[in-house]
Amino acid sequence: MKIYTKTGDDGTTGLFYGGRVTKDSPLPKAYGAVDEAQAAIGLARAAVQDSELNELLTILCRDLYVAMAELATLPENHSKLDPGTTLVTDDMVQHLEQQIDNVTNRFESPTEFTIPGQTEISARLDWARVVVRRAERETIDICQTESRVLPYLNRLSDLLWTLARWQEDESLYSKDPQ
Repeated sequence: MKIYTKTGDDGTTGLFYGGRVTKDSPLPKAYGAVDEAQAAIGLARAAVQDSELNELLTILCRDLYVAMAELATLPENHSKLDPGTTLVTDDMVQHLEQQIDNVTNRFESPTEFTIPGQTEISARLDWARVVVRRAERETIDICQTESRVLPYLNRLSDLLWTLARWQEDESLYSKDPQ
């Protein structure tokens, strides 16, 4: 099987469960922005040494496949989506909230604005956070009212901020006192 199909040479792309749209239409812009967010999380994951954080970031990347599937589906085909596999669910949003609460209990929250870059991993997590925020903005106009993609992306950016602060806090205690 060849990786190229040539079907997009005319500036269109196929959607999940059928249909074609131009590559600059709102659907590909939205799921493309989520794809970028997933890649940014992968970039953070590549720098992670901690197995717990690696596992969490892997789960987040898999969840974003679910969001992309939902965003790549025409509204008339949404009834074909499978909750948790191709449709973002309330449980997925609640899982993020649980992770935020869990991680927040591990460090003292900053009382002022933070400047990214204290550590490589926190900077990568902050980069992933801003990419997720952009993806959130790209999806606003296409999400149906019952969709959980927007709440998911909103909580995901909160979780990434929390993870970045946790990693900064961890680095404070792991430095050699000399």
